[in-house]
Amino acid sequence: MAVQDTTTHNTGSGSGSRAREERTPVTPARGSHHARNSLRLRALEPLLWLGPALALILGVVIWPVVEMVRTSLMDISSTGVTRGFAGSANYAELFAEPDLPGVVLRTLVWVVGVVTVTITVSLALAQLLNSRFPGRRMVRWALIVPWAASVLMTALTWRWMLNNFYGVVNRVLMDVGILDKPVNWLAHPAQAFAWMMAVAVFVSLPFTAFVILSGLGTIPAEVYEAARLDGAGPARTYLSVTLPLLRPSLLVAAIINVINVFNSFPVIWAMTRGGPGFATDTTTTYMYKLAFDNQAVGESAAMAVVNFALILLVVLVYLRVVRRREELS
Repeated sequence: MAVQDTTTHNTGSGSGSRAREERTPVTPARGSHHARNSLRLRALEPLLWLGPALALILGVVIWPVVEMVRTSLMDISSTGVTRGFAGSANYAELFAEPDLPGVVLRTLVWVVGVVTVTITVSLALAQLLNSRFPGRRMVRWALIVPWAASVLMTALTWRWMLNNFYGVVNRVLMDVGILDKPVNWLAHPAQAFAWMMAVAVFVSLPFTAFVILSGLGTIPAEVYEAARLDGAGPARTYLSVTLPLLRPSLLVAAIINVINVFNSFPVIWAMTRGGPGFATDTTTTYMYKLAFDNQAVGESAAMAVVNFALILLVVLVYLRVVRRREELS
């Protein structure tokens, strides 16, 4: 009888426990839900750090590009009043301009020539500054001056130096017997364009040289020691060791120079204003003339879109060539 009571008591107790378990919420499920929410919040934490940068990119880069494309599709008067949607009319007028092919070709010559000369000279200059010699620190400081100075001020200074009446360039060339009489360098398109390219190289050298110099500083001395033990001479060491290890620095220098030179408005505008006529214009100054001289705001915006597409194309082609060379090597 006692056994039966005990069994009945145990059975009742088990039934009550099962009933309580059915009524009580499962704690692990609640914990897993809380863990999922915590993981979601943790995944959103990077947005707190990236948010300001993304907002800056959106406001400074994305929105102006969208506005530029929108303006190129509008019919805008010379006073800035939007008269409606123009579609592709601005692009049709732009591509019908007789001066546009020459301007685009001149821009490509300008970019390729200035960037190539700048990087070539900067390689030699960085190699010189990387060696030890008396007064090296002063030379490095002096190299910063053209970069620290205003590009517009530098271009104006060169314009005065090239003046045929009081310019120091004519005076020096006449004193050494190279010229018999002063030359108005900026009056002839070919000479003016060559001088502008020289000034663009002059203002681009400091940044490029210091980028390459920083790359030279990251090359370990053990690499050169190993090359010397293998019997490699200075030229072979430079071509087989230094240049391959400088590829990241050269890539950064080339891309930034392409963008800066492509958009180099102050040098051209301060020295020749793109003249005579459109003979020394690039797409940047030509775009400015369309907007303010011809009062064609929509056509100028279309030129800005073409300009943006051209610079993207140049950078992408350059990256493609560099990547293919790395794959082949």
